[in-house]
Amino acid sequence: MPLPAEDAPLDPARPAAADPRELAAQFEDEKPGRTLTGPIGLLLTGATVAVALLALAQVFAPLSQGSKYYLIIFLAGVLPMVFLAYPADLPLPWRRTGGQQPDATPGADRTRPTAPDWVLAGAALLSCLYPVLPVTIGGAGGGYDAFLDRQGLLTPLDVAMGTVLLLLLLEACRRTTGWILPAVCLLFLGYGYYGGLLPQSLPVAHAGLDFGQLVDAFYNSDSGFYGTPLDVAASYIVLFTIYGAVLDLSGAGRFFVELSAAAFRRSRTAAGRTAVASGFLLGTVSGSGAATTVSIGAVTWPVLRKAGYPAERAGGMLAAAGVGAILSPPTLGAAAFIIAEYLGVSYLQVLGWATVPTVLYYLGILLAVEIDARRSGVRPVVIDTTSPWRLLGRFGYHFLSLLVITGLLALGLSATKAVVGATVLAAALSFLDRRRRLTPARLVQALSSGVRGVLAVSAVCAAAGIITATTTKTGLGPQAAALLISGAQAVSSDPAVVLALTALLAAVALTLLGLAVPVTASFVIGWVIIGPALLDLGVAAPAAAMFVFYFAVLSEVSPPTALAAVAAAAVTGGRLVPTMWQTLRYALPAYLIPLAFVITPTGLGLLGIGGPERIAVAGVVCALSVAVLAVAAGGWLPGVGPAGTPERLVGALAGLTLLWLEPVPVTVGAVLAALMVTGALVRRGAAGRTGAPRPVPSGHPGEDIQ
Repeated sequence: MPLPAEDAPLDPARPAAADPRELAAQFEDEKPGRTLTGPIGLLLTGATVAVALLALAQVFAPLSQGSKYYLIIFLAGVLPMVFLAYPADLPLPWRRTGGQQPDATPGADRTRPTAPDWVLAGAALLSCLYPVLPVTIGGAGGGYDAFLDRQGLLTPLDVAMGTVLLLLLLEACRRTTGWILPAVCLLFLGYGYYGGLLPQSLPVAHAGLDFGQLVDAFYNSDSGFYGTPLDVAASYIVLFTIYGAVLDLSGAGRFFVELSAAAFRRSRTAAGRTAVASGFLLGTVSGSGAATTVSIGAVTWPVLRKAGYPAERAGGMLAAAGVGAILSPPTLGAAAFIIAEYLGVSYLQVLGWATVPTVLYYLGILLAVEIDARRSGVRPVVIDTTSPWRLLGRFGYHFLSLLVITGLLALGLSATKAVVGATVLAAALSFLDRRRRLTPARLVQALSSGVRGVLAVSAVCAAAGIITATTTKTGLGPQAAALLISGAQAVSSDPAVVLALTALLAAVALTLLGLAVPVTASFVIGWVIIGPALLDLGVAAPAAAMFVFYFAVLSEVSPPTALAAVAAAAVTGGRLVPTMWQTLRYALPAYLIPLAFVITPTGLGLLGIGGPERIAVAGVVCALSVAVLAVAAGGWLPGVGPAGTPERLVGALAGLTLLWLEPVPVTVGAVLAALMVTGALVRRGAAGRTGAPRPVPSGHPGEDIQ
């Protein structure tokens, strides 16, 4: 079966308008809602290119006034564009309508900014630039240094401008992510203002802050709007989105999918393996779960359907593989850069921490694919594509820029310089393909697309300053940590049990938080509220940070929202809720492996910490856990046959026990895994003696794989 053309509709039964790019934009938190043309489109393109050039220049010739001055200019560049690029009445479809595009509000103009949009854009520009205006306005202003000198002593005009910026950021977040994140920010704002009225006997009570103090913390401190999250967006994320846009326009995304198909074209599970491998490779370009899901689904869903996969099962596979994009080096999700800044480590170290968990994540999905193929009688499909070696020989240069990022980081260069170098190389290599060369016009398109891809995340990161500043000023972090730990101590006084229970409570809290807010905001909130609890119990900072990061990411596959699953259902036409549960089944190991990071010291080996022996032991034992859990979830033991309910229950218990990386639990888990295999062998022998037919789930093709 030939791969579909790049611009082919996702499904012949769907209208041609169901284009992959349109669906990717629809289900992506960080993509603008309007496609602007004409003079307004040119204006926005010019502004985005100017911001891109500013970000690139900051890498090699930073502004002399300091990094905060740059953040002020950067936010003044991107925030007004949010109001021009996102309509006021465009809620994210997955949050409001279960994955269906909402109807336009009567009278709303979605193709060009309205008069209120222009007013808000102007107000955003003024309130952002106010701290650096060189003129005196009403006795205040007077330039950047004068504004900094007024920290803690803001004038009424300072407070007014800070309030305007606060409201604009809340509106920008509402337009791009829905109502939940602004509501969370307002909750923290209310806590900062009214917390002093709480009975002082309560653990979360504080002395109280007036509104001016709060605005000062947001507007004129290093933990507010211009704190670490915005610094990460302006210094790192924008450069990586530009790099991703350059790679995409140079044809790297299509090459990665075709290479995956070519590598497995002779395999009897070629369709499923292609989808999983495509998700891993496309993650280097996208860094977004939903967008990657749509991209791989556009090409591989027709192949999966031909093989006999039901729409829901195929959608679950696509969503799980797509979410792996946020977990896959070398371009992890935005929160990974925040980890590097919070912990004061290089981005290369964060990549090292993510390597083994990423391998385990995709190992779990691949095992689930193999089990599904054998259990369900998926038909073999011949994928009509060229030799993988021929593809590598012709287009393998797309890997070079990815290798350059890692190489430059290993040589000690900063992540910003490494990604700029890789971007320049990718642009130069694009000229090896006449159809994809980055001419000046296409280069402008790449720069503009890169900046437009970071508009929403910049607003989210700036608004996250409301949460971090309030937490810092009120001391909420340690208080919340104490409450979490005391809840675990109420059950047991054993330190190991307390740590395990705290980790479980934290995992549940982070999962619920991620259902409501984007990944970046979920990580920031989780780190300032839940992170201190793990640190207080002796968990190493890298393990605590990666624990929070993974559960923030997993919100994209967690019912009942599961953005990646909604995107997959839109591609395959499958039922939404069954697609979510299939996604959860494929991604199950990702929910459990992070627990191993924190409950035992050996778990640090999964992050590449602690020497070769610890790394090897942790990796091998957790790989066995992933394999056993895949069998328990899929109900089939490769090479043996079906696993019944008793074997699956024993296997689930074995997989969970193995995650406690201590000698006794590992031994018990290994014995339970052996019992599961023995039970499956006995079941096969009994079936052979009675001549029972091989079970095939109802409603699924019954042909055995040849």
